Amino acid sequence: MNKTTLGVLGIVAALALWVISTYNGLVTKEEGVKTSWANVETQYQRRMDLIPNLVNVVKGYAAHEKETFEAVIKARAEATQIKLSIDDLSEENLAKMQAAQNSLSGALGRLMAVTENYPELKANDQFKELQSQLEGTENGIANARRNYNETAQGYNTDIRVFPGSLVAMIFGLKEHPYFKADEGAQKAPTVQF
Repeated sequence: MNKTTLGVLGIVAALALWVISTYNGLVTKEEGVKTSWANVETQYQRRMDLIPNLVNVVKGYAAHEKETFEAVIKARAEATQIKLSIDDLSEENLAKMQAAQNSLSGALGRLMAVTENYPELKANDQFKELQSQLEGTENGIANARRNYNETAQGYNTDIRVFPGSLVAMIFGLKEHPYFKADEGAQKAPTVQF
């Protein structure tokens, strides 16, 4: 082999190693996005699992709050209908899921407001434990969503900047959507005394 052939083979080998290394780095980051998404789903599932127990405890004390219970049950049913795999994530699908989850959060908020009228319920140990678990889960959801957005941002940046964008284009790697702030979140709540 002459020097020119060796030089060309060396360049091709270096280019192949670069493509492999870049692709493997992008795959690793995408797996991080998938893991982050699975953590979001886990937190939402935990909330779904807590809701029936919470509703049943409140029902025992406030049986005549039927509309509130039905709203929570309906919102939970609608939220559980939307199952997204990481491959189904799009801006539109994520917005639908987020809207269903926001509706459920609103219904839960109304349920908690009802409990204010029942001091004996608020003193119930089972209710206090479920309420504490639900609050922890809401915090877990917020943390999981933030972590997902951060992980997706890192991956999305890597597939959009040169030279990673070339590898992403060759292998068909696509961006992942972000959770957006809830509608109305940009407005500060009004507090009146």
